[in-house]
Amino acid sequence: MTVNRQWIYARKPNGQIGAGNFDLKEAAVPKAAEGEVVVRSTMLQFDAASRAWMQGQTYRSQLNPGDVMAGRGIGEVIESKADGFAAGDMVMSDIGWQTHAALPARQVQKLDKSVAPELHLSVYGITGLTAYFGLLDVGRPRPGETVLVSAAAGAVGVLVGQIAKLMGCRAVGTASDDAKCKWLVDDVGFDAAVNYRQGNLNANLKAACPRGVDVYFDNTGGDVLGAALSRMNMWGRVACCGAVANYDTATPSPGPAGVPGFLVTKRIRMEGFVVMDFFNRQREALLQIKSWVDDGKLKPVVDIVEGFEKMPETLVGMFAGKNRGKLLVRV
Repeated sequence: MTVNRQWIYARKPNGQIGAGNFDLKEAAVPKAAEGEVVVRSTMLQFDAASRAWMQGQTYRSQLNPGDVMAGRGIGEVIESKADGFAAGDMVMSDIGWQTHAALPARQVQKLDKSVAPELHLSVYGITGLTAYFGLLDVGRPRPGETVLVSAAAGAVGVLVGQIAKLMGCRAVGTASDDAKCKWLVDDVGFDAAVNYRQGNLNANLKAACPRGVDVYFDNTGGDVLGAALSRMNMWGRVACCGAVANYDTATPSPGPAGVPGFLVTKRIRMEGFVVMDFFNRQREALLQIKSWVDDGKLKPVVDIVEGFEKMPETLVGMFAGKNRGKLLVRV
């Protein structure tokens, strides 16, 4: 291909994001400068945080209209002017929503071709590391405890629940519909799951967590966070991974009332984290994760959409809760 197709973040969302916030454009395929590689995209991933990148600076700089939409992906090196890389290498980087990218070699990770690309972008990538460190280092579950996970059918949540089971815990998830809840229990191995859109969330969480909640892995914020805090046991831990309930909306929730009181009276530790904080230990984590996968104890869950042209509609579908597990597009 001699043309670089790019999805441009063209217009700021007014409330929920839509396909109309993006424009498809064409540019010349870039050439590698010294110390760079040119990568042809083969698979791109979606992250809930991408909506937050449009709202302001997070752990990365803010996206502005006119930018190529940001996102990590996998591709094949087609030109290299960097030591250690050659044409044909499979690599991972922040490629963005485009079919070709010229990238500094220091920002590119060479991958094992014997491993399926979707696994590099899910259980062996940022997603798997987020679940691993967020639960084990921040949540610190102990055998016999109850671990509650919001957005449990999503990319990170579906792994957190499985790792909680491996730690000897009772795993309970929240999801957006009854079909997902049934799937979490019957296919993934959660002990219980609650449809947070059904109403009576506090009562349903009490029924699903009769001994209370010791660790809450929060991917959503909003009403689910408030309900989870009301079920927390003494000395409970809350691992704050994301706040997707406030990303794709014009009216973010102010958060649950009475949080300081919950924290003080129940001695709860509530801690936010970013997975990059743990990157000095990623080799240790990946060895353990791969061991679990190889032994059939941890099931990777991916949802692959075919076609680069479907990038915007797929992102919109993710915020509507259409995916299960890590959402990817095969370019």
